[in-house]
Amino acid sequence: MKYQLVIQFRGDSLADFDALVVLEDKLIADLGSSATVDGHDFGSGTASIFIFTTDPAFTFWKVRQVLQQEGRLQSVTAAHREADGNDFTVIWPKDSQIPFTI
Repeated sequence: MKYQLVIQFRGDSLADFDALVVLEDKLIADLGSSATVDGHDFGSGTASIFIFTTDPAFTFWKVRQVLQQEGRLQSVTAAHREADGNDFTVIWPKDSQIPFTI
């Protein structure tokens, strides 16, 4: 897969970690073979889910539907980079100027 898409939200409690794992499982089921959910990271006040994809915009469109159903869309930042790259491009929220880091 050519790109890494990262879905990130605030998280620092056991309940946040549990919600991260549940969301990750839903994304694995929803994305099927169109993308590869490659795990998660939890710490320093953030929770992240990593997804490899050939089309980050389409993959985020599918992820967005799950986030909306879960009531998490407004609290998420999503960004992508080339799989071997360093620089992220934020795709959600739209027109965000906040630097993205993992």
